[in-house]
Amino acid sequence: MQAIFAHQMNDREDVVEGEKKLNDAIQSCYTLFIYFFSLFSAIYRYRVNKLEDLKNKINPTEADLNPNTKFVDNKVILQIDENVTLNKKFKELKINWANDGDFIVQVNHEIVELPEYQHYMANPQRSYNEDKELVLAIVEKVFVESELIHWFFEEKNIHWFDDYNEALLMLYKNIQQFKESKMDNCTIATLFKPVAEGEESDQQFYKRLYTLTLAHNNEYEERIEQKLQNWELERIMELDIILMKMALCEFTEFPSIPVKVTINEYIELAKTYSSQKSKVFINGMLDKMAVDLKEEGKLNKMGRGLV
Repeated sequence: MQAIFAHQMNDREDVVEGEKKLNDAIQSCYTLFIYFFSLFSAIYRYRVNKLEDLKNKINPTEADLNPNTKFVDNKVILQIDENVTLNKKFKELKINWANDGDFIVQVNHEIVELPEYQHYMANPQRSYNEDKELVLAIVEKVFVESELIHWFFEEKNIHWFDDYNEALLMLYKNIQQFKESKMDNCTIATLFKPVAEGEESDQQFYKRLYTLTLAHNNEYEERIEQKLQNWELERIMELDIILMKMALCEFTEFPSIPVKVTINEYIELAKTYSSQKSKVFINGMLDKMAVDLKEEGKLNKMGRGLV
């Protein structure tokens, strides 16, 4: 959706160039996902070093010598820090927090201020579920809401402004799937799902959706305009038009995707990215155009449950 919008705003960009930018954008979002994992690892190492520094003071107190280690013993954070797949990714992406000490200190302070953190540290009982609940609370209450973290990553990569919430949602869902028994080998979500023989890959899908939507742009625009009642095309939000064009492309060019699935997906996109009224408008328009396409014999769906 964003790539098609960008292409239409820049008529000098050819489809091949636009597809390359789309590939880069998808990879960039996954990179941010990995960076969020590495932030947990950086905070963990900062806390471990801080505890060592307290013990090595000239005149350490009893609290310095016997600190509360519940956070650095958190099993989920240890699973992140020791994860084999993640550590390979950190090296591949050359992620290094050595020069960002002040930032790590400030993020740690935001974590310490969390009521969930304070309750966690005060509870002498320990369990894997409680460890995971704290990590998810940090994602939800610090990573999501922190202006500092938003600013930091947007300064690192301007495109991460748009990717921020998507990457965090992926992070949250991935950590939810962690299991205590997996230790340092918890599954880390891949950028693309595995493909069975004969199936279309994610890469093939999004490239075809992008190129075919643009190739049939005028045809889809004309079909949309025909269905508008008392509305001029120029008065419709640009994103709504793009979403409807993409849905029309799925209707006619992707026989394995059920019509209802397509309609529901684009209603969800409209809820997130467009106006409050868009979901109702798009739902009604797509229903009407699906009926027309079926009557014209252009709605060729194949497979169980698709007809």
